Amino acid sequence: MKAVIDRYEGTLAVLILDDTDQPFNVPAELLPPQAKAGDWLEVEIQNGQLLTAVLNDSETAAAAQRIADKLTRLRRGDHLKKSPPAPPTADESK
Repeated sequence: MKAVIDRYEGTLAVLILDDTDQPFNVPAELLPPQAKAGDWLEVEIQNGQLLTAVLNDSETAAAAQRIADKLTRLRRGDHLKKSPPAPPTADESK
């Protein structure tokens, strides 16, 4: 299953599990040493315990690209541009 490191709180890492969007707290020492907030992981959890956690570099890079693209659109002001009006529906034209 996939999870993203949301943040660190002291000695705990807060993961957000991709399939449930629920937080899952684990001791930070169970994660790869180079892992940081925002990194995606492939994790194996059984009975509420983290068994394995491996960095998923491709998912982390894809998420970073999605964020960069959104920032570019925001800076250009794409969200402020008005869309053309939708054509009237059959009910509205009567």
